[in-house]
Amino acid sequence: MFLGIDVGTGGTRAILVDRGGTVLASHSVDHAPIRSERVGWAEQSPEDWWRAAREAIAGVLREAKTAGRLDPVEAVGLTGQMHGCVLLDACGEVLRPALIWCDQRTQPQCDWLTETIGYQRLIELTANPALPNFTLTKLLWVREHEPEIFARVTHVLCPKDFVRLRLTGEYAMDLQEASGTLLLDVVHRRWSTEMAERTGIPLGWLPRLFEGPEICARISSTGATATGLAAGTPVAAGAGDQGAGAVGMGILAPGSVSATIGTSGVVFAATAKPTLDPKGRLHTFCHAAPGVWHVMGVTNGAGLSLRYLRDTFFPSRSYDEMTSSAAGIPPGSDGLLWAPYLFGERTPHLDPEARAAFVGITASTTAAHYVRSVLEGVAFSLQDSFTLFAELGIPVETIRLGGGGARSPLWRQIQADAYGHAVQILEAEEGGAFGAALLAGAGVGAWPSVEEACQAAVRPAETIEPRHAAVVARAYARYRKVYPALRQISG
Repeated sequence: MFLGIDVGTGGTRAILVDRGGTVLASHSVDHAPIRSERVGWAEQSPEDWWRAAREAIAGVLREAKTAGRLDPVEAVGLTGQMHGCVLLDACGEVLRPALIWCDQRTQPQCDWLTETIGYQRLIELTANPALPNFTLTKLLWVREHEPEIFARVTHVLCPKDFVRLRLTGEYAMDLQEASGTLLLDVVHRRWSTEMAERTGIPLGWLPRLFEGPEICARISSTGATATGLAAGTPVAAGAGDQGAGAVGMGILAPGSVSATIGTSGVVFAATAKPTLDPKGRLHTFCHAAPGVWHVMGVTNGAGLSLRYLRDTFFPSRSYDEMTSSAAGIPPGSDGLLWAPYLFGERTPHLDPEARAAFVGITASTTAAHYVRSVLEGVAFSLQDSFTLFAELGIPVETIRLGGGGARSPLWRQIQADAYGHAVQILEAEEGGAFGAALLAGAGVGAWPSVEEACQAAVRPAETIEPRHAAVVARAYARYRKVYPALRQISG
């Protein structure tokens, strides 16, 4: 069996996968709520991730034993939320709560980076512009606002890599995760000496780098006691949630694309070489598989939009009830539009100050219209990434859906219509934990490569063809006019 661990935003999930790609057991444990002392701030406790990981691992092993699966765990792979900034002292102790991916406080540090290094030079060095989401900007914020803490920093990690440290005692990071720090030379797959020097960050603070399937550590005696895993079990480097999720969906060859709707939404395309957007609207990262890269468009408020709508206006209704009512509303939502900028926006606007809005409300607008317009607005925000793919010549041959957007029949159809392209769902869409388990299996030779692991374990289940593409395309054209108007209003 191979163990995949996903240190997400809301909780940590552990799954066990066999060599045929079958999920044998799964166990999830919630994290404590995100701390947000001010608007735009988002922090979590790394030790709470480790608590959840211990409980999730012990839980999945217990469930496997109860089901009569007594096979040993051959290898472990990790994934998790990207961009978080975990600051540790010389003893590996946490210095402050981690600033996580959705924290938006660091725009001044982004401005400083752009002014100091230059926008185009940042793209050349890291393949990406300075954005508040990236790890480096959070590190610079701590240097400016909490110098007494910064003076004690010896190690910088991302969330899943902190859990690996507790499991193994090793400081390590994979190249896909490192691509989201703004400290990696993505083209050459190594830390950027120039970025470190120009920002005053010692290279010695950064962990060793590995390809996703590489075995970088082994479960320590302390980790074994804490979790029930065997000491000495190999641990693969893994990948950030988007890279591991793409592996779990078989997105490795050029032309293969995934559209995943979780809290955020991501359109992810594998590429054979680094493909840079000169304007920085798309992220260019190393992929989890050796010698492969990917481009990625991100919208911050995807599944978050539907949760916001439910929690704010329909707290007594389930998501299924909401989407069932929305199915009776015609495509285009009778002109109602949703701009999903609840946490600012990344692709294509790169605007942390963007704000959400409903546009086109009339006396005939019903609750079901609001639901359908949110589903469509999220799909439109992801279609913005496909629009950029076409502009940059990035091929799109197959689109596979993941996350909550793949589980809702209505949202699947809306996405096919919005993208103007057939979409696939998989027999088992298990998220990043599944991809992390496949990376672990490839790392110990269960499959000769990550690509062959995907061929053995990832199977499409259904294809959904567009049905209302022309109507939805007209709604998308109106949607494209909303952000400029909102920006003009907000100044």
